[in-house]
Amino acid sequence: MAPYHVLRCCQRSLAWIPVIFINLVVGWSYYAYVVELCIFTIPNNAEKISYLLVFHLFFIMFIWSYWKTICSRPASPSKEFGLPKAEKEQYEKEERPDVQQEILKKVAIGLPVYTRTGTGAIRYCDHCQVIKPDRCHHCSTCEMCVLKMDHHCPWVNNCVGFSNYKFFVLFLAYSMLYCVFIAATVLQYFIKFWTLCRRRSVGDCPQNQLPDTHAKFHVLFLFFVAAMFFISILSLFSYHLWLVGKNRTTIEAFRAPVFRNGSDKNGFSLGFSRNVAEVFGDEKKYWLLPIYSSHGDGHSFVTRLVNLDPEQLAVGLQINGKSAVDGPTSPKHSLGNSIHHSEDHLDSILEQTGAETVTVTIESES
Repeated sequence: MAPYHVLRCCQRSLAWIPVIFINLVVGWSYYAYVVELCIFTIPNNAEKISYLLVFHLFFIMFIWSYWKTICSRPASPSKEFGLPKAEKEQYEKEERPDVQQEILKKVAIGLPVYTRTGTGAIRYCDHCQVIKPDRCHHCSTCEMCVLKMDHHCPWVNNCVGFSNYKFFVLFLAYSMLYCVFIAATVLQYFIKFWTLCRRRSVGDCPQNQLPDTHAKFHVLFLFFVAAMFFISILSLFSYHLWLVGKNRTTIEAFRAPVFRNGSDKNGFSLGFSRNVAEVFGDEKKYWLLPIYSSHGDGHSFVTRLVNLDPEQLAVGLQINGKSAVDGPTSPKHSLGNSIHHSEDHLDSILEQTGAETVTVTIESES
């Protein structure tokens, strides 16, 4: 056991290398922009002050959202999804898979669990010993089940999931703005320094050129690094915006979630505006701030009435509550409160999603 723990400790230490690398690059970019460019290079005070004000705005929001993504502990299933003691002992003693499934089905009756494995079985994590809530997956790196898991990101050394997905999207957005602002404002000085580097001496330079100092190396590399990171982050940010609009995780984009009556890639999609609100919340004043404002508790999600089977109709439509802005809903919630049986409420949901009757399939999104 000792060698395993030593190995895990080494792996966890090495996992911080990408985070340290990003922080070193950001720290150098701060010095290069503020000191070498704004203080030592830009002669115009009005230009210098305006650049510094906007730069620090993007810098603060970028660092804030980045460290919120890193420090937000991944949300795991609550104790309600664990097997009771008697069923757990029975499950561990039983060797027949079909009997084990019967035990899991018996426990899952009172839980808002509607997704299945590819074979139609109840999703159960043997490592964490819990029935997996919808959209929950086990992360082998974090060694835990993560609610609404999107992916494990080495650049933040953390799982991106229900507890920090909004922070991750904002981190991509502000890092992209940070890079594009640096590249845009540095461009004119990059061109001047690049021209200067091709001169043999300062005396041969035209009057509009800058003096040949060590700042030119920082400015030249600053432009290249900012442009490179902007191009790479732009594609990733665009992809996650598409996922938000479709209400999918990265895992669901590659493997459609399977419900009781089959897979459906749009099973959790509720329309663009409601999909965005599920991640960013209803109050738009909090959308651009790395403050928790997402809907729900991560254990149950609103599902579209697609190919609705009799069993699902009997249980009712899952409705996830809206949590407070200051943090996620406590895992000690009453799971029964997320299920509504009101016909009037069901009719309103059907009216919003465009379905005419319960037995009619909602038009799938393109």
